[in-house]
Amino acid sequence: MDPSVLGARLASSAIAPLVKKLFVTEGPGAGLVDQPVRLSAYVSFRGERRTLSEAQLHRLAGRLVREAVTSPGERAFPADEAIVIADALATTLLALGDLDMDDVQAVQLGHRELAKTLRTRAAEAAAPPPDHHLSADAALFLSSAVEWACLHVLHFFTQRSTFIARTLVAQSRVQAETIAKLDELITRAPRPDTVRAAFERRYRTHVATKHSKLTIYGIDLTATPGAWPLDLAYLSLTSTEEPVEPPRSGALADHLTAPRPATTHLADRVLATHSKVLLRGVAGSGKTTLVQWLAVSATRAAPDGPLAHLYDLVPFVLPLRTLTRHGERLPGPERFLDAIGSPLAGAQPQGWADHVLTSGRALVLVDGIDEVPDVERDRTRTWLGDLVTAYPGNRWLVTSRPSAVREDWLADEGFTELTLSPMSRTHVDSFIHRWHSAARHGTDAPTTALLDSYERQLLTAVTTKPDLGRLATNPLMCGLICALHRDRRGYLPHGRKELYEAALAMLLARRDRERDVLTTVGLELRQEPQTQLLQRLAYWLIRNGRTELDRDRAEAIIGEALPAVPEAAALGGARTVFAHLLLRSGLLLEPSPGAVTFVHRTFQDYLGARRAVEEWDIGLLTRHAADDQWEDVIRMAVGHARPRERAEILDGLVAAGDRAAESRDRSRIHLLAAACLEHATELDPAVRERVGERLNALIPPPNPEAARELATIGPLVLDLLPGPDELGAKESRMVVITASRIESDAAIPFLARYAHDPSLSIRSQLAWSWHRFDTARYARDVIARLDPEELFFTVQSAAELRALGELGGRPRVHLWGGIEPNAVAEYVFRYRPTSVTLDVTESVGRVPWALLQSMDVRDDLCLGLFRDAVSPGDWREMAKIRRLTELVVWMRELATIPDGFDLPELQALTLVGRPPAHPLDLSLFPVRFPRLMLLTIDAAHGDEVPLRGLSELPDTVNVVRIEDRTGGEGTDVDPEKGLPPDS
Repeated sequence: MDPSVLGARLASSAIAPLVKKLFVTEGPGAGLVDQPVRLSAYVSFRGERRTLSEAQLHRLAGRLVREAVTSPGERAFPADEAIVIADALATTLLALGDLDMDDVQAVQLGHRELAKTLRTRAAEAAAPPPDHHLSADAALFLSSAVEWACLHVLHFFTQRSTFIARTLVAQSRVQAETIAKLDELITRAPRPDTVRAAFERRYRTHVATKHSKLTIYGIDLTATPGAWPLDLAYLSLTSTEEPVEPPRSGALADHLTAPRPATTHLADRVLATHSKVLLRGVAGSGKTTLVQWLAVSATRAAPDGPLAHLYDLVPFVLPLRTLTRHGERLPGPERFLDAIGSPLAGAQPQGWADHVLTSGRALVLVDGIDEVPDVERDRTRTWLGDLVTAYPGNRWLVTSRPSAVREDWLADEGFTELTLSPMSRTHVDSFIHRWHSAARHGTDAPTTALLDSYERQLLTAVTTKPDLGRLATNPLMCGLICALHRDRRGYLPHGRKELYEAALAMLLARRDRERDVLTTVGLELRQEPQTQLLQRLAYWLIRNGRTELDRDRAEAIIGEALPAVPEAAALGGARTVFAHLLLRSGLLLEPSPGAVTFVHRTFQDYLGARRAVEEWDIGLLTRHAADDQWEDVIRMAVGHARPRERAEILDGLVAAGDRAAESRDRSRIHLLAAACLEHATELDPAVRERVGERLNALIPPPNPEAARELATIGPLVLDLLPGPDELGAKESRMVVITASRIESDAAIPFLARYAHDPSLSIRSQLAWSWHRFDTARYARDVIARLDPEELFFTVQSAAELRALGELGGRPRVHLWGGIEPNAVAEYVFRYRPTSVTLDVTESVGRVPWALLQSMDVRDDLCLGLFRDAVSPGDWREMAKIRRLTELVVWMRELATIPDGFDLPELQALTLVGRPPAHPLDLSLFPVRFPRLMLLTIDAAHGDEVPLRGLSELPDTVNVVRIEDRTGGEGTDVDPEKGLPPDS
C-alpha cells in the first residue's frame, strides 16, 4: 500500500488519544527541570503511578487497527492479520518503558529513529519478534503506525510545561561538556593559526637576538668586546635613486638642462616608498649591516612610529653565500629556515612560511647577489622572480656589489635600483664619534681621556689629509682607520694596501697578545704562518666563486698546507689548527653550523690576491678581468706583486681588453688596468704607457654612462682629463660629469677650471654637483665663479643654502630635498630670488606651501613639484599661489588637472608622467590659465599621449609640446588641428 494512504488511515484523531493515555498527567512539584528523568518515569503502564495496564494498551492498539481496516478505500492488509498487528503494535509501544533516555533526548533523536529504536528493543524483548509472522503489507502498516505514534509522542513531549525548561538545562549541560572537550582538544592539538602565532613570536625574538649585535673591527683589543649593540653601533646611511631625465622644453625646463639630482633616501627607509629594491653598494659599504638593521627593526616597529612600514612584517634574512654553498636548488619558503641553518627550522609549523608570504607580511632580505658565482646568477634571478610572482604584496630587498649584475637586472619583476652612497663628511664624523664612544664604554678615566684625544686628532686628520679622506668612505674602512689610529697611538698608514696590512697585523699578531689570550696549547702562532693558511682558504673561495665553504673542506685545505708550515703544524692536526684560526685570528666566522666565511669579503680578496701572486697565477687573474668578483682581487694583486709580476698582470689586462668582443667589456677591462696604477708603486714605464694609451682612448667619454664608468678609477683619472680649452661643448660636459662623480675634494681644482664655461649645461652640472664635495671649499672655488645668467643653483642642504647666502645669494635657486622651511624663508626674504624651484619627493618630506604662498619675489615664481604622487591637497595649495608663472609637475601617471585649479598668471605649464589610460582633457585650460603661452605634455617613456580639447586652446598658446623620451626631438602639435605640422 502507498505510504501516503497509510498516513491517511493513521489519522491524528485515532493516534492522539492512544499517545495521551501512554503517559501520566504531569503534576506540580515533579522536579523534572533540575534533573533529567527517564521515559520510564513518564509512562502510565509502569511504576507506582500506573494508570494503564498492558491489557488496556493492547485493547487501544486493537481499536486503532480496526479503525484503519474499516476506513474507506483499499484494505491496508489482510483481515486475518489485524489481531497480530495490534499485538505487535502494543508490544512495540510497551518498549517505551525500557528506553534509557529522557524526553529531551527522544526529541533530539527524531520520530523515525525513535521508532526504529522501539522496534529493535521490542524485537530483543520478545521471542519470537512480534512482527515475524506478518505479511509485507502488514509489516509496512505496522512500521508506519509505530512512526506516526512516535511523531505524536514527540509532539506530546514538546507541549508539556516542563519540556522547554528541561531542554535549556540539557542544552547548557551539553554546551558546557562540549566546551570542556574542545578546550582539551585544543590543548592537545592547537588550531593551526594558534600554533603559527606562537611560533612567529618565538621566531621574532630569535631574529632580534641573533642580529642585534654588530662587529666593530679593531674595537676588540684589550678588554673590550668585539660586538656591540646594533642600536649603538648602527649608522644610518643614505642611498640614491638615479633620476629620470628632466623635460627639455618649457621656460622652466630650459633652466634645468642638467639632470635632476638623484633622489636620496635614508637607507633604512627605502622600503617605505618602494616595495621591491635592488640595493647596490661597494665592499664594506654597510649592505649586510643594513639587512641586520631592517630585520631587527621589523621585530619591534610600531604602527605609528618612523618604521611603521615595517610593522607586523616577518623578516627572512637569506644570505645567498649560505644558500648556494652546496650548489643545491635554491629553497622555497618552507625551506628558508633550514637552508640558513636556523635552530628553529625543526620547530616551524607546516605551512607557516607560505602563510606569511601569502598574507603579504614578509620582509624578504636577500643579501649578496655578488657572492653567487656568475654561472649561477641567472638561476638565482629566476628563483627570485618566481618568488616575487608567487607571493605578491610583500617587501623585498636584494643587495649586491655595483657591477655584479647589469642595470635593470630585476626591472621586469618591478624592482627599483638604488645605490648605497659613500659616507659623507657628516657620516664619517658621526662614525668616528660612535666608535670612540663604544671604545670608551667601561674604561677608566685616563683611558677615556686618551680616547678623547684620539677622537679629536682623527676628526682633524680625515678633514685635512686627502689620502685619508679618500679611504674613509664606508663603515668598514672607517672602523679599520679608527682601530689602527688607536692601536698605533695616532699614526696611520697611507693607502689602501698599507691599511689592510696594518689591520692584519693588528688582528693576527697583536689581538691575542694585547688581550692576554693563550692558544690551546700555550703556544703563540705568529702572523706569517696564520697568513699563509688563511690566504689558502681565501684563494680556494675566490677560484670557486664562493664566499663560504664547508668546515670539512676548510680543514682539508689546512691539512694539505700544514707540511709546508711547520710552525702551525706544531699546534696539532688540521682540526686543531683550524679551530685556532677560527677562534683567535679574528678573520673567520662560522655563520651556521659547519660553514666558514671571512668576517668581510675585503679580507678574503686581499689574502686571495696575495696567494695568487705567490702562485704566479697571472693568467688566471687576467682571464677573470671581466668578472666583477675578481676586480678587487686583481687590484690588490698588483699591489702585492713585485715589479716583474706587476708588469705581467697589467700587460695581461691590456691584452684581455683588446681581445674583448664587446665594447663594454673592452672599456671595463682597460679601466680596471688604469685603476690598478694606483697600487703600482714601481712599474716599467713602457707598461704604464700602454695602459695610458688605452685609457686615453676612453677620454673624453662618449656619453654620460661612459663618463660615470670612467669616474670609478678615482682621482687618478683627473690627471688624464682634458681642460676646458681642449674640447667642444658636448665633450666638455662629459668630462665634467666624470670629474663631478669622483667623490674626492681632489676634483675641486679640476672642476674650478670649467666654472667660467658659458655653456648652461656645463654650469648646471657643476651647480648640482655641489653636494658631493666639501661645502665651503666648493662654494668658494666653483659656485662663486659660475655665471648666474639663466642658471638655477641647486641647493640640497641648509649648509649649502647658507653658503650661497654668504656669496650674496643668487636670483634662481633650485631647492632640492628636505631643507627646513625656516631656512628657505630666511634665504628668500633676505636675498629676494626671482625664481624658486622646489623639488620635493614623497620620501623627503612635506612642501612648505604656506611659505611659497607668502613669498614676494621681484619678477616671477617658478615652481617645480616632483612627487611620486600628486595629491588633491597639492593641487589645492598650488592654486593659492596666484603669482605662479611657470610650473612643472611630475606624477606617476598623467592626469587631468582637477576642478578649481586656476592660476591667472601662469604662462608655462609642463606635465610629466606615464601616459594615461584616458585622454587628457585640455578644454578647460583657457578658463583656468588665461595667460598660458606654452604647454608641454611629457610622457615619461616615449609613449603616445591621448589628448582631447586641443582645438579649444586659445590663440595665446602658440606651442603644445609632446616630448619624446626615446631620444627624439619631440613633436610640436598645432592646437588648431591637433596634428603635427607638415613643416
